[in-house]
Amino acid sequence: MNQFAAGIIEAFKLIFSLDPYLMEIVILSLTVSGMAVIISTMIGVPLGTYLGMRPEEKTGFISRILYTLMGMPPVVAGLLIYMLIARRGPLGPLGILYTPTAMVVVQVFLALPIVVGLTMLAIRSQGKEVEETALTLGAAPILTAWTVIRESKVSLLGAIVTGFGRIIAEVGAVMIVGGNIQGHTRVMTTAIVLETSKGNFELAIGLGIILLTIFFIINSVMYRFQKGGGRHPW
Repeated sequence: MNQFAAGIIEAFKLIFSLDPYLMEIVILSLTVSGMAVIISTMIGVPLGTYLGMRPEEKTGFISRILYTLMGMPPVVAGLLIYMLIARRGPLGPLGILYTPTAMVVVQVFLALPIVVGLTMLAIRSQGKEVEETALTLGAAPILTAWTVIRESKVSLLGAIVTGFGRIIAEVGAVMIVGGNIQGHTRVMTTAIVLETSKGNFELAIGLGIILLTIFFIINSVMYRFQKGGGRHPW
């Protein structure tokens, strides 16, 4: 217990002193996961909206694939991406293995099915009435889709937040393709694993506190939108 309390105290000292090593890891984590969730959103929301506006009987097979990918174990995703970008893989000449780019790729691979799947469900459950109203008023297909997206924004934000939560807390996949290299590909989750194995609990606890704080902030924003999302403009 004393060790745990001492670890928390030292962790807060590292946080408030803006320890360079700790800050470097945090910034890289937010950069990689931020890029991954932006790419997943740009691809996933339009694709999920399109699938959600299609008749359910015509998207049954795609839906089953999406649900399967949403539950894919991260280490399996890491293995698949590793085999693609390894030196002897089809994308090996790109030379992105053990780089932040490889980490973004594997995180997009994990987040994209979640964003697409949850967006599809949100549009299907909440956007049908809006779609029919827009079409009745003579709106063009693109304007109809944009109207459906706007009216389902709270649910779509939930899909994006869920995708971000999955990838920023990920360990196995990013370690396989990133390598956990100090100053290059070491992020919060892989650093926690490493520092814990070395008995450096202060830094591991500090990173854990920062990770929990990020989740708290994100979920607080989400909670605010859910409480008043229908009344507040974007």
